[in-house]
This record gives sequence, C-alpha cells and structure tokens, in this order.
Amino acid sequence: MFDECGDGRARRTFQTRPDAHRGVRDKGFSLDIVISNASNKPIYEQIVAQLKDAILSGELEEGAMLPSIRALAADLRISVITTKRAYAELEAQGFVETVQGKGSFVAGGNKELLREERLRHVESLLDQAVREARGVGVEKAELHGMLDMLFDDV
Repeated sequence: MFDECGDGRARRTFQTRPDAHRGVRDKGFSLDIVISNASNKPIYEQIVAQLKDAILSGELEEGAMLPSIRALAADLRISVITTKRAYAELEAQGFVETVQGKGSFVAGGNKELLREERLRHVESLLDQAVREARGVGVEKAELHGMLDMLFDDV
C-alpha cells in the first residue's frame, strides 16, 4: 500500500510472503518505508537506514523475505535502480542475502557484528555532541543531565 504524506514524503507498507526458500513460514509483517523528498539523504540511503533499523530492532526477523526490487520501486514510485542500489548496499553490509530467482531475505547469524556497527555510529554521534557541548561551555555534569533527560524521554 502506498500513501502520499502531506509533507513531501511517501510511505510504503508491505507484508512478507511465506519464505519457501528457507522453509520458514512467518505470519508476515507490516513495515513502513518513508521517503522524504525534503531529506538531504539520497533515497537509497533512506531505504537502507530504515531497513537496517527494522532488522536491528527485531522488527524484521532473520529469514524474512523482503519485497522484490521491482515491487518496492513501483510502490514507492521510485527507480528500480534506486531500490537495487539499496538492496546491494544492505547485502554488502551483511544485512540481506539475495538468492537468484528466489528473492532477498534478512540475513542471519551476524547480529553481534551489526550491533557493533550501530554502537560505533552512536559513539560517533556522542563524540560530536561532546565537542558541541564543550564549544558552548557545557560542563560534564550538565551534559550527563541532558543525556539522562533525553534518554528517559525517548
């Protein structure tokens, strides 16, 4: 299902199909892919980021079948080349396995490596926050308080 959002974004919700390749029959899932035309990120990176988040959070389980490249492109009203690039990037990073003639599936077995990648990203963001805080004279205790407050609010 495709929805136009009023703020220049496109949203795609899809359901998995039974995974005949692995002999796993899942109940299906619903996942929104939101494409923002106002974002400074390329569309393929937006797709990659959202699918990685869904995989790491467990929303997409190991072995889940992803929509075909053509189906996702049609539903999001974007180029097949863009979706192919997103899936290729996910495969290169170990999040997705593609089986010729069968489709693309959430890869398994390397959750810890994927988690490490996310932790490195969090550290990078925290490093940036610390530098910004120091630049405006925020003390360590005050920064801790800000982080605690933000962490509790999310």
